[in-house]
Amino acid sequence: MTVAHRERVLRAATTSFLANGYRSSVDEIARRAGVAKQTVYHHFPNKDELFKEVARDLAQRVLIELESPPADLREGLLRFALAYRQRTLGAQAISAFRTLVPEVPRFRAVARAMYGSSAGEMVRRLAQYLERAMGAGELRRDDAHFSAEMLLSMLAGLDRMKRLFSVADEGESEAHRTARIVDCFLRAYQK
Repeated sequence: MTVAHRERVLRAATTSFLANGYRSSVDEIARRAGVAKQTVYHHFPNKDELFKEVARDLAQRVLIELESPPADLREGLLRFALAYRQRTLGAQAISAFRTLVPEVPRFRAVARAMYGSSAGEMVRRLAQYLERAMGAGELRRDDAHFSAEMLLSMLAGLDRMKRLFSVADEGESEAHRTARIVDCFLRAYQK
């Protein structure tokens, strides 16, 4: 039952942090999870650790797309890119971004740890994926870490800004735009 409680707490914390940012209370998270406050602290020693675990878990959901290498590099990158954009640019993610960014100056250590376990981990794992493709001759040899950062920037950068400022999309489907970004990246790294 303990694993089930931990998962319920994590789901409730994710919902709460995405809606309200770091100001979410442990009492509210416990109520959403249907557990006692002590149960939350049994699984997570403090709110900071719970917050970091939520960030890590959200990143892991996208990173799973890099786990099983497809037969085709483009297909694998496209699958990852679609999952990443869905997670990063969805209404809930934009709302969370608006809520969390103002908290960074007050909670610098938590913010750095959260970056390390979410976006930082995303860069690291994507760089490993690209490094394997470079080693296999599917991409030209280059700095895989920089390449990963560049692809992630291409996937979210200006589109996140547009959504933050409520600028309407220009009618291009999500799948089409994502494929165009992946293809542009692949052209840049062709052998």
